Amino acid sequence: MVMMVAGSWFIYSSWEFLNIPPESEGREILFTVSPGQTLWTVSANLAENGLVLDSKRFRKLAQAEGQENKVRAGEFNLWTNMTAPQVLKTLTTTSGILHRFSVPEGLSWWNTADSAEKSKLSTYAEFKNAVFNHELLAKYSIPADNAEGYLFPETYLLTNPKENSGITLVETMLKEFRAAAKEAWNGTLPSPEQIHRTVILASLVEKETGVASERRRIAGVFANRLRRGYLLQTDPTIIYGLGETFDGDIRKKHINDKNNPYNTYQHRGLPPGPICSPGLESLKAAIDPEKNDYLYFVAKGDGSHYFSKSLDEHNKAVRKFQIHRNRDTYRSYNTE
Repeated sequence: MVMMVAGSWFIYSSWEFLNIPPESEGREILFTVSPGQTLWTVSANLAENGLVLDSKRFRKLAQAEGQENKVRAGEFNLWTNMTAPQVLKTLTTTSGILHRFSVPEGLSWWNTADSAEKSKLSTYAEFKNAVFNHELLAKYSIPADNAEGYLFPETYLLTNPKENSGITLVETMLKEFRAAAKEAWNGTLPSPEQIHRTVILASLVEKETGVASERRRIAGVFANRLRRGYLLQTDPTIIYGLGETFDGDIRKKHINDKNNPYNTYQHRGLPPGPICSPGLESLKAAIDPEKNDYLYFVAKGDGSHYFSKSLDEHNKAVRKFQIHRNRDTYRSYNTE
């Protein structure tokens, strides 16, 4: 008789654990599973937060369901009126709380670091450290001392990384760049050096393009000037070389500054590295520039450009579109 009572109690307690939540009305609790946490730790934390009645039984439930190694890292909105199976399902089949991280085309790494900090997914310092992390650069075959140009612009939905947040974000963006590059090169990537040269050119195209239809034409102008050995003479390179503290105003001293390695008014060829992270369409334009005879372009003030084949034609366009411009409505290129 005693054995029957004990057996009945065991059956009831098991049924109770599976079907009766810790609380009837329920409270919402933000529950975090850190990367690498064991099921033992997760179940103990669930019990401590009042989300399950018994940590040991929760571990046995997970093992019985074959889910002991499938608990995901992240942040989860759990309720104390959820049953143990509901809690387990949430932790093993959902992505938890996802944070939106939107990165538009044409941002420098420091602008992206600012965005990362504002999103609260990382700090500026951690993101910067990851951008210059040599192991990460080697892993993704980037022949440079930083990841500028490879922080692919996209809208990301991410769980909040509690550790190594900068590495997590930067690596996510590098993976996305890799996928975009494979698409841009039709599935077969060239050498890292050729990719890097293309990314540099694409970054110039990105910063100079205000109208999407002009991307390949602008890339063609740059290709023509490079082939003839002309100076590229593009303002965004000077701006990039002035760094994080640029105040927004290019002065004559900046144009004449030979110490700025990114100054394409003073140094021939491409700048030493990308000046922003270009999007997919700018990558495609740099890979396949338009075949044309244009050597110059000048912003018309509405985002589009006037393209010229001779210096004389270009100078006339400069007088028309820049010297006599409306300073209140004029915009030349992507200034983000």
